[in-house]
Amino acid sequence: MRLTTLHTVLLAALPLATASVVHRSLPKPAEIVERQPLVTPSPSKWWPTKTEKKRGIISDVAGDVKSVLGSLGSNIPSYVASGVPNFFQDFPTGANVQSSLGLDDAQVSALPTQVLNIPGYGNWTDQGWNLRFHGNVYKQPNISESKLDDLANGFLVGTSIQALPPSQASQARNLTAEIYILQQSNQNVTFSIAPAPTAGASGEQGGGGAVTPSGGSQQIKFPTPTTEEGDFDGFVQINDNGLAVGNSTSEIQRMNVYTEGDINGNATAYLVPPTGLTVISDIDDILRVTKIYQPKEGLLNSFARPFTQWMDMPDIYANWSRSVPNLHFHYLTTTPEQITRNYMDFIYKTYPGGSFDDRPLNFSDVSATLSTRKFLLDKIFQTYPHRKFVLVADTSNSDVMRDYPAMVTDYPGQVQCIFLRNTSSTDPGDKFPYDTSGFKGVDSNLYMFFNIPDDLMNLDIANGHCVNATIKQNLTYGEQGLPFGVNLGNGKKSAGSQLAGSSMWAFAATLGAMMWGLGLGL
Repeated sequence: MRLTTLHTVLLAALPLATASVVHRSLPKPAEIVERQPLVTPSPSKWWPTKTEKKRGIISDVAGDVKSVLGSLGSNIPSYVASGVPNFFQDFPTGANVQSSLGLDDAQVSALPTQVLNIPGYGNWTDQGWNLRFHGNVYKQPNISESKLDDLANGFLVGTSIQALPPSQASQARNLTAEIYILQQSNQNVTFSIAPAPTAGASGEQGGGGAVTPSGGSQQIKFPTPTTEEGDFDGFVQINDNGLAVGNSTSEIQRMNVYTEGDINGNATAYLVPPTGLTVISDIDDILRVTKIYQPKEGLLNSFARPFTQWMDMPDIYANWSRSVPNLHFHYLTTTPEQITRNYMDFIYKTYPGGSFDDRPLNFSDVSATLSTRKFLLDKIFQTYPHRKFVLVADTSNSDVMRDYPAMVTDYPGQVQCIFLRNTSSTDPGDKFPYDTSGFKGVDSNLYMFFNIPDDLMNLDIANGHCVNATIKQNLTYGEQGLPFGVNLGNGKKSAGSQLAGSSMWAFAATLGAMMWGLGLGL
């Protein structure tokens, strides 16, 4: 197909539509027992995923993608060129931030050190409880409002901070300030932990998902300094005094984690027993309205507008929390570490309390972003080899569509259910395809593609009842939700020949790039 023809086809298609850590003032524990910690290395490992390349009709189109993107100039974001609907990429860090703000070393040295403390999970071993501490040590520069406005405008699409309502402009400045931080390497961090009376918003006493232990107060010195990116992440053995023994309880115990020297560096951790059920949930476009497949809307929804729950999804999670005893919630997002405070604040005000994972700073570019989810999934599955997991997300993430079914094969017997919101079936703005080929050979009783939260109501997830028979599935085990209403797959081709995922993503990226070039956005 010639480039001129490609332009004509894509232009004709444009009108078509397809069917912070919460800053809480927490009471300090009365007594602190200092303990020399032992590090338990994470059992997780990561291996690359093979990419199969095939030839097909769209491969001819894909051959012209670079030319099309090139003709639209350098303003096309990397996630569009890669077919990855993720607009938070390539944030400045360290020396780049210092240079862009014109700060000298003396000015940086004078700034107070702060800690992003992310809610962790703990596991029981033969040696006792081991608690995962993870987060980032940084310094927050003093940036003038006018400078923040200039920096914020670099992230906005089709608008400016001056054009936003005052409340949205204020939030955009705050998020920009969270991005322009100075990560601190080679820093030592000390924590105090104590029983937590509450965390989360499930409507239950204590916020759901856990109980308050009778003891466990102690001080922990994280045994290794922060990385070059300012990160710390590791399991540390803690004193079991006053805590329920992990191999004789089914209850999840909730602990407050205070960062010494930083009143904003507080979080809640969860001691999770070896057996039971864990919900691992994505956040964007499944728990909150993001529209990552529409970059202009996605940026405004993440950068400026208040976070908004997706329909009545909080009711689904609250019902699960109330009806399934000792259900552990783990929130996993590939959003960059720098901007997760808003995510954590939203989750703890709207959903049951739970542990949290985000994208560490050393996973920074598009290819690394696509490996983050599998890396974090492997970590928690390997930490709890005898627990079962319910995986929840949506079809707009290519890594979800690849990684969720892979967990069924990689960890036999551990995946209880997979629930995926079909964004393209209910939101005509989602023009990115999704690949269902990973589900070929997976027991169809283990997964369900759904449209609205009510589709999940009354499912007995505790006993592995994952399918609402009234919700039609229509899987082709190939590329689905294409811009032209085309669904392709093994033995169920509605047009052309079977296509490799890379080719179809290139096709969708080209369509998205054309819309960007016309100033329309996705």
